[in-house]
Amino acid sequence: MPRLGQTAVARNRLRRRLKELWRRELQHRVGLLDVVIRAGRTTYRASFAELRADLVGWAERQAG
Repeated sequence: MPRLGQTAVARNRLRRRLKELWRRELQHRVGLLDVVIRAGRTTYRASFAELRADLVGWAERQAG
């Protein structure tokens, strides 16, 4: 049974999007950190822009 009701293709697409956002937008902001991103069901339907806004917002909150 697919995890969270999603196919392997959907999980891999989401993983690639999150990794690219981390590389482009966040890596230089937060420095060396180990980060675990838990994606819920609605995350699979989010656009790249929505994912970016959520992750950049998180990074800004971490910076203080």
